[in-house]
Amino acid sequence: MKLSLSTSELLSELQTVTRVASTRSAVQALSGVMISAENGASEMLATDMEVGLRVPLNAEIDRPGSVVLPARLLFDVTRSLPAENVSLEFRPQEQDVELVSGAARFHLRTLRSEDFPTLPSPVHENRISLPASAFVDTVTRVARSASRDETRPILTGILVSASERELRMVATDSYRLSVKETQLETPIQGSFEANVPARALQELARIAQAAESSEIAVSVGQNQAVFELDDVVLSSRLIDGQFPNYRQLLPDTVEHELRLSTTEFTDVVRRVSLLAQKNAPLSLSFREGEVTVSAQTPDVGEASETLPVPFQGELLEIGFNPEFLRDGLESVESAELVLKLISPLRPGLIESGEGGGFVYLIMPIRLNT
Repeated sequence: MKLSLSTSELLSELQTVTRVASTRSAVQALSGVMISAENGASEMLATDMEVGLRVPLNAEIDRPGSVVLPARLLFDVTRSLPAENVSLEFRPQEQDVELVSGAARFHLRTLRSEDFPTLPSPVHENRISLPASAFVDTVTRVARSASRDETRPILTGILVSASERELRMVATDSYRLSVKETQLETPIQGSFEANVPARALQELARIAQAAESSEIAVSVGQNQAVFELDDVVLSSRLIDGQFPNYRQLLPDTVEHELRLSTTEFTDVVRRVSLLAQKNAPLSLSFREGEVTVSAQTPDVGEASETLPVPFQGELLEIGFNPEFLRDGLESVESAELVLKLISPLRPGLIESGEGGGFVYLIMPIRLNT
């Protein structure tokens, strides 16, 4: 294999695929990227066996072939190259790739191509197209609620479903729950439901935001989902097991339903949260016509701020994890939010304003009174 291309093109695509390459697998090839040049087209591939990524490479091919190189090292080398262009040539006898850029010359040992897995291809029979902007926005609203605890794999995913004019995503780590329902302008052909690893969807959203594609094509198989953005293909294994029945977690009735300015309330929570350190809760004390947001951390300090709210009734004081509360507020897309409360020991609900379709349930923290 021998090809040449601009250094900026190589670096740009490496920035994308290197995030997918494994950093902890016993199989060395999974820590690498495969550079392939076949049939007049070149591409780069990376996978950690959970997420796979295939991106096109705009290169001039002098000799076809494919090699696997250490992803992180290749990225660092490319970032340091002195010239605008670079050539890569596989040297079979030495089992390395020679990189030449200006006066700089590198020889990088290859990894075993035989150990690099074949990535899934899209299944065209059940391929569904979704608007990229709606997909990215929906992922962004719920992704922070997905668990990072690998001992509970079901909760590390986002339950994605689409049918007719609705795209829905749900994520929970058992301490909070996010549901985002997005109405589509035109009905889609077909439907699907799948529990997709959150990190795969976050990576897809990152790629989609940088791309100019207006659509994301989705094909869901028995244990794999494949997403296409023009020539970029991201594949992900699906998470086995039954996703929690989130509907039964949402309360039917509440005691207080308050409409607040999203920006104003979020800003107050952000400010006061600075003094909620070392796992200290954020306290919300509701009195007639107002709420006081406060935090106190021993040996650090304390803060409080009061703002008017349309609250009526007896004093209600409830505590929340400050990071979780901020995440919920920052995910609201509307200028006005609806805060629903039941009691100090029951979950609180944050919902977007009219027609937003976002619901965020957050478990309270018992306050020491």
